[in-house]
Amino acid sequence: MTSNFHQPVDAAEVPRFAGHSTFMRLPAVTNAEGLDIALVGIPWDGGTTNRAGARHGPREMRNQSSLVRRVHHVSGVEPFSIANVADVGDVSVNPIDLMDGLKRIEAGIAAIVSAGALPLSAGGDHLTTLPVLRAVAKSRPVGLIHFDAHTDTNDSYFGGNLYTHGTPFRRAIEEGLLDPRRMVQIGIRGSIYETNDHDWARGQGIRIIYMEEFVRRGVEDVMAEARAIAGSGPTYVTFDIDSIDPSMAPGTGTPEIGGFTTREAQALVRLLEGVDIVGADVVEVAPPFDVAGMTALAGATMMFELLCVMATNVARRRAEK
Repeated sequence: MTSNFHQPVDAAEVPRFAGHSTFMRLPAVTNAEGLDIALVGIPWDGGTTNRAGARHGPREMRNQSSLVRRVHHVSGVEPFSIANVADVGDVSVNPIDLMDGLKRIEAGIAAIVSAGALPLSAGGDHLTTLPVLRAVAKSRPVGLIHFDAHTDTNDSYFGGNLYTHGTPFRRAIEEGLLDPRRMVQIGIRGSIYETNDHDWARGQGIRIIYMEEFVRRGVEDVMAEARAIAGSGPTYVTFDIDSIDPSMAPGTGTPEIGGFTTREAQALVRLLEGVDIVGADVVEVAPPFDVAGMTALAGATMMFELLCVMATNVARRRAEK
């Protein structure tokens, strides 16, 4: 173990229901200086078009993440021993001004990036990914591996409003933040507004893998294609909790039946190893609609799965220097 890396509180010494509530019981720090990976909350749902509540996601995911232990039981990865990780708190938000909220989120993530750390954020609705990408992809477009029930590439809502949780990836492509030829969306399902809803995305070169195709092909085959699409370039990973079936993750704004099991979701993320992940998030956990904290637990667990992959990448890069 590297002694100068931050370590979580040991649940065998301090019970999980005691102490400060931070992501994975790590120390709370004021900035990302010296960190490899910064865990950060984005408590904002100003882009929600129906059931609000994802603003409460980061706080409850912190609470449920107290169940996370030190070592990944499959890979054996000890992320806190191979990368310096801490909870940098929440970015500044504005719950009553959408455009100002986006600027504040971008500034908060930009501070993490400028400190040399990789952001792993907990949302918040899916519009929060847009300002994160503005910070992460400021110098060049990145690829995207996107787990979701929805493509989030619609153009506008309610009389021309361009910024909602159904539009972030259309805006990100238009702004040059994403390379659509290096984008794959996995788990897409549910009814749509019009028969041509996904035509724009396909026309940009985005690979859409509907849930039915995922079921036919399986986790390993789909993820082999996803890694090939992302290639060796910098890639962002975004995990919408509504990609998981609402029987296992009911606490979300726009549930769609027929989704991943939590076991499938874990297997998908584990197969991201080797992808050059420059940032990641778990979004759309809405505690007001949750049951016994099960959705927040799923979200916190997916953060840990992502953290293990990202920490492995960090350690590999450090060893190559």
